[in-house]
Amino acid sequence: MTFVPVTVSLPIADRATSYRFYRDGLGLDAVGELADDGLPEPLQFVVNDGLRLMLVPTGGFRWVIGRHEVAARGQSECVLSLGVASPADADAIVERARAAGGEVVTEPQAQPWGYAAVFADPDGHLWMVSTAPE
Repeated sequence: MTFVPVTVSLPIADRATSYRFYRDGLGLDAVGELADDGLPEPLQFVVNDGLRLMLVPTGGFRWVIGRHEVAARGQSECVLSLGVASPADADAIVERARAAGGEVVTEPQAQPWGYAAVFADPDGHLWMVSTAPE
């Protein structure tokens, strides 16, 4: 069975802040009809042909997950990963994320599995950007 697109949903505190971060920091394109605030509703970004990222205000996210608790900022149960072609590409994404308000958790550096860095978006969701080992 194949599911396309797959959508990853993340809780967020502020639609405008998150929109700017993912547009400016990661260069993602938002899709959907514009709401009264001028942003797509639901707030979704195309990551690639088979993956979308949906950003849901925390209150609405709570409604979706029912009895489960939304993790507090800084508590992560997953790391979202972006594969890139070169260390220079990884460095560029990390700098864009930093400039757009992201927090760099681990600076770009050589690792046993390749070249990698981790940054957090404005809501504390962790993203790793990495290359394969040379």
